[in-house]
Amino acid sequence: MRMRKKKHLDERLEKCNNVITLFSDDSNFVTAIEKKEYLDMQELFGNDNPVVLEIGCGKGRFACELAKRNPNINVLALEKCSNVLVIACETAMKEGITNLKFLDTGAEYLEKYIKPQSIERIYLNFSCPYPKKRYANHRLTNERFLKSYKAVLKPGAEIHQKTDNMHFFEYSIEQLTGFGFSLKNISLDLHNSDFEGNIETEYEQKFASLGMPIYRLEAYIK
Repeated sequence: MRMRKKKHLDERLEKCNNVITLFSDDSNFVTAIEKKEYLDMQELFGNDNPVVLEIGCGKGRFACELAKRNPNINVLALEKCSNVLVIACETAMKEGITNLKFLDTGAEYLEKYIKPQSIERIYLNFSCPYPKKRYANHRLTNERFLKSYKAVLKPGAEIHQKTDNMHFFEYSIEQLTGFGFSLKNISLDLHNSDFEGNIETEYEQKFASLGMPIYRLEAYIK
């Protein structure tokens, strides 16, 4: 079921124009990405600090906390659902987080807006697993997305993934290794591991409270 548009959504987004970049995407992303409109990260953030990217930031809990804990990096958070993105933007503004910006677009358009080899790290937190096989190409660890990640990541940069879905996690491992990524720090039960510095998302809190294991990995290309 499609989420109903929030009341006064456009007005609320407009008030967040200093933290959000709004895109009106060509629905055919294949042709859209041919015309590059690269973001100037130094202009966007007002500095030349390293930039990390969260794809699918939801209401922004992870992105906001990541930015607050790491003032010497810039966090770019991407979300295509404006209904939840507006909450993330309003939170960032309320808390005065200056090293966090948002993009209102989908991962299909990464190569249109982000320069090659400009991102230090990508975070994929609780992406939709699209369990039906016919929708596999929508999964954010499908090879069509991995191609874009590899293009925008700096050499040696990493992808950090967390999910509650075991089958999606197994699929991600197969896709990442098949596309030339190496894996490290794999956890089959993150909250009962010795991993330090974890930042919980909204979904993560919900799933963990139900006793569900959280799966995590880090992927990189040598």
